[in-house]
Amino acid sequence: MAKLLPAQEAARIYHTSYVRNARAVGVMWGTLTICFSVLVMALFIQPYWIGDSVNTPQAGYFGLFSYCVGNVLSSELVCKGGPLDFSSVPSRAFKTAMFFVALAMFLIIGSIVCFSLFFVCNSATVYKICAWMQLAAAAGLMIGCLVYPDGWDSSEVRRMCGEQTGKYTLGHCSIRWAFMLAMLSIGDALILSFVAFVLGYRQDKLLPDDYKADGKGNVPPATWGPLLGHPS
Repeated sequence: MAKLLPAQEAARIYHTSYVRNARAVGVMWGTLTICFSVLVMALFIQPYWIGDSVNTPQAGYFGLFSYCVGNVLSSELVCKGGPLDFSSVPSRAFKTAMFFVALAMFLIIGSIVCFSLFFVCNSATVYKICAWMQLAAAAGLMIGCLVYPDGWDSSEVRRMCGEQTGKYTLGHCSIRWAFMLAMLSIGDALILSFVAFVLGYRQDKLLPDDYKADGKGNVPPATWGPLLGHPS
């Protein structure tokens, strides 16, 4: 019959393996969060949410706050707009979408800043804070994507896309990569939030209430026996 490990040694090996796996998933989640923040910043800045096609009267493209539309006489693109120049944003819906996407961007960046809290706070608490921030970022991206088409009836968009253009009707124009990625990013933010919640609650449920790990993730040796059903 195979010799069983002592209860304390078995508990120590189990806990060490669990912490190692949790840290590996946490590092992966943190890396993906950083990559996602870069993606959201690109979505906010890039003006390629909608654009022209072969049938549009004018060439051009629109983003959240900046856009370029072709000049009828010279065929050159005339670009306008900036993140601080609200007067040049073609419609109120675009301004609203810009606000919510910017909010999502700052929330994602804020969750990265919260990584520093791992050095001073309980890991479960930090994961949960980041999870709520990423969930709110997903909501911001969703609202931005839903509101943005409401501004397609503005005069600037209609000049480029044709008179058939209206709210949630793009006329002869087409959706560009930034808008499509913004919609996909909602799912990305939800997945990151879900992983953070799982990591946070797994940290809480690693041990029974009477045998919580200390702040550094170590289990008191006196609790190893009771954890496996052996008397202390």
